[in-house]
Amino acid sequence: MPTSTLLTCLIIGAVAGTIAALCGVGGGVIMVPCYVAFLGMDQKNAVATSLMAMIGTALVASMKNHSNGFGDIKLAAITTVGAIVLTYFATDWLKAMSNQRLSQLFGILLVVTGVRMLWLGRA
Repeated sequence: MPTSTLLTCLIIGAVAGTIAALCGVGGGVIMVPCYVAFLGMDQKNAVATSLMAMIGTALVASMKNHSNGFGDIKLAAITTVGAIVLTYFATDWLKAMSNQRLSQLFGILLVVTGVRMLWLGRA
């Protein structure tokens, strides 16, 4: 791996980890666009790579937040069950979807969520 790619990945990870810790996002909102823009990845590989990278980030942030008295483990566990079931099927949808369509859906999600947060002050 070239040094420039390694450095780019470290910077993307640092920014995503910071945003994840502060806002609960990082993989999709930071890593995916950065992988596409700075590393030339296609959308599908960027999504898959960010999910892999966020495993450790989510684990560390969850443990630290729990020790700081934040989060509801029972609600998180219930939510995880639903997420795991749909994630299994959605990964096949990712395989079948074009990179262009995936990028469009991703962009729509970011815009709608961003406008809602700005307009209503919450997601």
